[in-house]
Amino acid sequence: MPLTLATIIPGEPEIFASLQGEGPSAGRPSVFVRLSNCNLACAWCDTAYTWRFDGPDAFERKPNQIVLSEAETADRILALGAAGRIGRLVVTGGEPLLQAPALAKLLALLPAMHVEIETNGTVAPPRGLDALIHQYNVSPKLAHSGNAAQLALIPERLAAFAADPRAFFKFVTAAPGDVAEVLALAATYAIPRERLFLMPEGTDSATLRTRSRWLADVCAREGLRLSDRLHIHLYGDTRGT
Repeated sequence: MPLTLATIIPGEPEIFASLQGEGPSAGRPSVFVRLSNCNLACAWCDTAYTWRFDGPDAFERKPNQIVLSEAETADRILALGAAGRIGRLVVTGGEPLLQAPALAKLLALLPAMHVEIETNGTVAPPRGLDALIHQYNVSPKLAHSGNAAQLALIPERLAAFAADPRAFFKFVTAAPGDVAEVLALAATYAIPRERLFLMPEGTDSATLRTRSRWLADVCAREGLRLSDRLHIHLYGDTRGT
């Protein structure tokens, strides 16, 4: 089964080279692949063009999705990696683990790449795919996302990622009340604080800076890590960055 990708413009898959903007690898040159479709629906999602194809403010599916074979996708990744001497691949979405079989075939074609998967933490990676992944950037969705907890916060999945040293947790945080929810989840699932980031919600520099000021105090007090959104400051809220 081929991969279903998001698009930068109609007909052009969202495969690009940039700097990782978030989490433990922030600032590292990376090749990005954005897959389409998601099993959650966050109210503030900044990539809703990967999944919101019905209802109010829906995106048209045809110009926002493209299907590529694993081989063609790999060729594009390798070309970008070679051009920029980049050995890191970030697979994002949407929810990439929804396409696990095709994703495993893709990664098998890229044995030299260091692979990061950005996931909402609700889908278990099959064993064959899991063996090909070097780092998970897990972003569980808090109540302010608008997702029901029974869909967004699955106990066995959170516990499994918390026990995996490859998994880093990145919580999108908009208000001080969100911090209490994060700390409760960290305590319940024994998430090591050195692998736990608070990241401000926002798609413009002013909002990110305002929220980062009080989040910095929280992180210093609680022994957590602060993640910025570097790509927003550099490029704005745009596709392919």
